[in-house]
Amino acid sequence: MATWFLSECGLKPLPLLFPRPTAGAVSRTSSLKLRFLHTGKISSSADLRLPVVKFSGGCFRERSWGIKVSVPCRFQSIEGEEGRTDGVFGIEGEEEVEFDPGAPPSFKLADVRASIPKHCWVKDPVKSMSYVVRDVAVVFGLAAAAAYLNNWIVWPLYWAAQGTMFWALFVLGHDCGHGSFSNNPKLNSVVGHLLHSSILVPYHGWRISHRTHHQNHGHVENDESWHPLPEKIYRSLDNLTKILRFTVPFPMLAYPFYLWSRSPGKTGSHFHPDSDLFVPNERKDVITSTICWSAMASLLVGLSFIMGPIQLLKLYGIPYWIFVMWLDFVTYLHHHGHEEKLPWYRGNEWSYLRGGLTTLDRDYGWINNIHHDIGTHVIHHLFPQIPHYHLIEATEAAKPVLGKYYREPEKSGPIPFHLIGSLIRSLKKDHYVSDTGHVVYYQTDSQLNGSSSE
Repeated sequence: MATWFLSECGLKPLPLLFPRPTAGAVSRTSSLKLRFLHTGKISSSADLRLPVVKFSGGCFRERSWGIKVSVPCRFQSIEGEEGRTDGVFGIEGEEEVEFDPGAPPSFKLADVRASIPKHCWVKDPVKSMSYVVRDVAVVFGLAAAAAYLNNWIVWPLYWAAQGTMFWALFVLGHDCGHGSFSNNPKLNSVVGHLLHSSILVPYHGWRISHRTHHQNHGHVENDESWHPLPEKIYRSLDNLTKILRFTVPFPMLAYPFYLWSRSPGKTGSHFHPDSDLFVPNERKDVITSTICWSAMASLLVGLSFIMGPIQLLKLYGIPYWIFVMWLDFVTYLHHHGHEEKLPWYRGNEWSYLRGGLTTLDRDYGWINNIHHDIGTHVIHHLFPQIPHYHLIEATEAAKPVLGKYYREPEKSGPIPFHLIGSLIRSLKKDHYVSDTGHVVYYQTDSQLNGSSSE
């Protein structure tokens, strides 16, 4: 140390009385100079903070129970060591550390929250209602135009457009369920029931199960929608069920059936107040939503007698199934289909933050504005109370904090055809996860659909 100090001051060091040791990363060059390099933040795998989220009254608080490991200084030779790669040192003394998406992040949920401008949290009920008025007007306008023209060239265009608008209505009702529509629970409930019942969704039943999804995102057993099947449950499925679950287009038609019977390994219905999905004090809400759903179903039956079942099928039935395909398509791709495998968690490895960081943003081209930017999904999952019209700005503000845990979506053309390939590839590869382990990744059944083992 003294030799180094004198050397840096321009003084000639005294001759050594003892030979230098030869072990370690320091060379035996007589004119060696060393400098200390501050490494900054260490990789996330060395930061042992594991955020734990406590839920109380619908809110969450984050605590850190971990140990913060201080960063040691690192030595680098600047003379006579060019090209050396001894020990942990790479070219010019640097080591390329591969990003581990399953490692705990070095930041906290509070850090992400603090990066988002305060106005992004403000809910404007007038602005929210303006989107409802816009979408409802478009829905009735499309139906009137299609019925008036009644042309087989027009009908396919109508089905695609109206099915997409039904999906847009669903997203607005989804915002009501999160409370991001307004701060008025009664307004949220009334608007949510009207929007969701019109497209045969039980508002409270779905709202509660979707809340469970957000509170447990990324958890193998506790997540609610499109979560992975443990291998034991997967192997217990018959071949027909596997084909229907993992072969396009069948998974894109799953939503109505999910409302009645949920996913394999889980029981309960979104319509029944005694379902495993609900607690006793939610019984009244579930009954209310089921009555509203039944009223809409009865209205459709009545309309079929008035206008005829074929006309009702063309005006409502086919657009409804297009909407179902949009819902399954979008929700699946927000949690699957990335170029790199994403982790799922169990036990103490799971936290609200780590689970939310496995979600994906997607670009839908022209559809982004139509379905209210639901593709900006990472920030929505971490902070579902942010209104949809602030999600893009909030995401841009949070990106520097999220770092590599934010995966930039592939840019879309006007219509997101590129995502069809992502969907098909994922369904061919992402079949089940191990029955054991707290950080797990999807595995492939090589015998299903001719998939290749990975």
